[in-house]
Amino acid sequence: MAGIVTDGNAGHILGDLSYGSALDAENVALNWLEKNNKSFGLYINGQWVYPDGRQTKESKNPATGKVLATTIEATEDDIKNAVISSKEAFKTWSSLAPHVRSRYLYSIARNLQKNQSLLAIVEAIDSGKPTRETRGVDIPAIIRQFYHHAGWAQLKDTELSGWKPYGVTAVISHWSFPLMHLASRVAPALATGNTVIVFPSSKTRLSALLFAEICIQSGLPSGVVNVVTGSDSRLLVSNPDVDKVVFVGSVDDGRGVRKLTAGTGKSLSLELSGRSPILVFEEADLDSAVEGIVEAAFFNNGQVRNSRSRLLIQELVQTQLIEKLKARMSKLTVGNNMEKNNDLGPLTDPQLCQQLKQLVDGDHGGEKFQVNLVTSDQANYFPPTLIYNIQTSSQVYLEEFFGPLVTAIPFRTVKEGITLANHSVYGTSASVWTENLSVALEVASQLQVGTVWVNAHNLFDAAAGVGGCKASGFGRSGGKESLFEYVLPTWQNLQKPQNVNVDINKFGTASNSDLLPSASASGESPGWEFNKTYKLYYGGGQKRPDSGASLPVLNYKGEVIAHVPDGGRKDIRNAVEAAVKVTGSWGRKEGHGKAQIMYYIAENLQSRFSEYVGLLSAMTGQTESEATQEVDLSIQRLFYWAAYCDKYGGSVQESTFYGVTLKLNEPVGVIGIVCPENFPFLGFISLVAPAIARGNPVIVVPSGKYPLAALGFHQVLETSDVPAGVINIVTGDGDALTKTLAEHHDVNALWYFRSGEGSKFVEAASAGNLKRTWVSYGAERNFLDADQGQGGELLYHSTSSKNIWLPMGDIFAN
Repeated sequence: MAGIVTDGNAGHILGDLSYGSALDAENVALNWLEKNNKSFGLYINGQWVYPDGRQTKESKNPATGKVLATTIEATEDDIKNAVISSKEAFKTWSSLAPHVRSRYLYSIARNLQKNQSLLAIVEAIDSGKPTRETRGVDIPAIIRQFYHHAGWAQLKDTELSGWKPYGVTAVISHWSFPLMHLASRVAPALATGNTVIVFPSSKTRLSALLFAEICIQSGLPSGVVNVVTGSDSRLLVSNPDVDKVVFVGSVDDGRGVRKLTAGTGKSLSLELSGRSPILVFEEADLDSAVEGIVEAAFFNNGQVRNSRSRLLIQELVQTQLIEKLKARMSKLTVGNNMEKNNDLGPLTDPQLCQQLKQLVDGDHGGEKFQVNLVTSDQANYFPPTLIYNIQTSSQVYLEEFFGPLVTAIPFRTVKEGITLANHSVYGTSASVWTENLSVALEVASQLQVGTVWVNAHNLFDAAAGVGGCKASGFGRSGGKESLFEYVLPTWQNLQKPQNVNVDINKFGTASNSDLLPSASASGESPGWEFNKTYKLYYGGGQKRPDSGASLPVLNYKGEVIAHVPDGGRKDIRNAVEAAVKVTGSWGRKEGHGKAQIMYYIAENLQSRFSEYVGLLSAMTGQTESEATQEVDLSIQRLFYWAAYCDKYGGSVQESTFYGVTLKLNEPVGVIGIVCPENFPFLGFISLVAPAIARGNPVIVVPSGKYPLAALGFHQVLETSDVPAGVINIVTGDGDALTKTLAEHHDVNALWYFRSGEGSKFVEAASAGNLKRTWVSYGAERNFLDADQGQGGELLYHSTSSKNIWLPMGDIFAN
């Protein structure tokens, strides 16, 4: 208990048990600002740069409105200088021995540790975060990031053999956790050999500039880390020499970044916002759940990128939990964030308060409970608020916001709770509250999110990945899984397409298919055994195309050897529906069962070996030896991926958490695959096999030039016990089918291995539901090479990691 007794009598304190003031000192941060004359330049190539004629922006303390410092608004020329510096530094940094890079990261961690009090106060006065959170959570977390990734830097050549860094990496952080977002992206990027340009949010810049000083103290080579401030991150994202973009922010801004990088060859990770669910089941310890809800909804003043603001309560305990939550919320204190006894401080931006006020005062049709707020001259404070008994269609339940607001709705059964939790465009994280471990694990496995906490909330560690799915983006921060965001296979050259011109609005709208009757070049049929009409294959059966039309297939001589269906939008829609139906059952099927089916596919293909060799030779003009190699390798690939069906399920993360953190490698979902024109059969098998091995149903568009081997593969599938909807094959105009797959919101990922124009379209169109994409930018892949046709890259694109945090008791904790 803090405070000073002035009358010599402690009785009045015992009467109300009130806390006295316990202000954190701002002096250390104010002295740092004075040392820099309250004016900061750009940190480029190891130096502070103050270009002439630049506009400046004031950084203000959200609690008081006082100006803390001025920062520079970087221009395009400034961005270019930073990129040039990073590009030059990459040559040396990427070639350093792993141990040398490890020592640099270790030095950063040590210097962060030495300055943690300064870091905590600067973060608090710049963002409005309570100092008890910056001291107790944020700063220890960023120190842990650099210690942890110093280890990964040391082990890079052994644990990431076969991978190399991208190059210049742009890290665009969000204002909600300025330093934590920065550290969890910069550390793995540096550990894997990339150089970094940090572009902090225009609302919270100071801690990033302080981090630049820490890099100087740590002796980091010039250009390895650059920090540029500004209000338009597009200047950095669009720079052609940036190789990797990591963006943390809102869904709408993420869509803009996705479109801006489309077709440029830049690797992109998007870690976007969300409305995360908190599920409280009837077996839960309600008092513990209430504490967890308060921690989830009001941590960091409720300004959490993946806001835990959707409270789902099982009906049997709804009334009781709501009353307990009201009682707990009534004890929350809001005020000066430097006061250690305050639970919440000011919001970072007054506009956030206006948005919250509109939502709370709007026609939501529910009941409202608000904590009494001590009046303040500043407009940045908002009281913790609960809105309950609302409908799932209510704007306050659906809209993305930042602030101390939680919405509550009931559910009846466990299944309904899961359905409501997943009924959202977002997919960042969730917490599950129940004393029934069986329920907890089953619910955790079914939630469409990247992180699940059981009877806990807001647990993070550098050893465990965080990230989302659906509209919450793609990419991970933390754990080994995050390292793959910053590397590409060593055999691969980074594709940077030049002058790729495509009209996004017109791509795929005009069919290039030849629907006119056709004959062979000689005017004679090459033989009845080839001159046949195929059908589409989806939902476990052959189907005629909706168009009722077929396309001629020419062999290498220009002769018509068959006709294939001219599939279109409706056929893709039907195929996606078939895939969605089987997504749950195929994804949950045990690995051994999937492996048996894949081995069976390989066996049945082996029995038709000579048939496929002959077909490939007739289509492509390959020699018998070349066709034999392609079919033989296809069988090998099926065996290879059958072996992976039960050997990549996940691992236990070695976090600092007292409990078990499980990483599950889950299916991505429905994957669309547009196969390359070369290797018409081996390419088809090499892409389909890893996807289905890891539990993903697929819609495949085979080679447009030589589709017969893939389209005829249905005969093998029908005799191999493959469940209906797992593999769906649609032929037709490649661009038109690609357009439909890219724009379909039930397609979770799209792999495209054709033109640079198509690659650009796929990446741009994917912004609709922010599906994962993997495109070739027009470069051909040699599927005969094991490094290119199998391995870790395909595993990465076939899986999505989920971390489940399971706490243990405290019997042996000490």
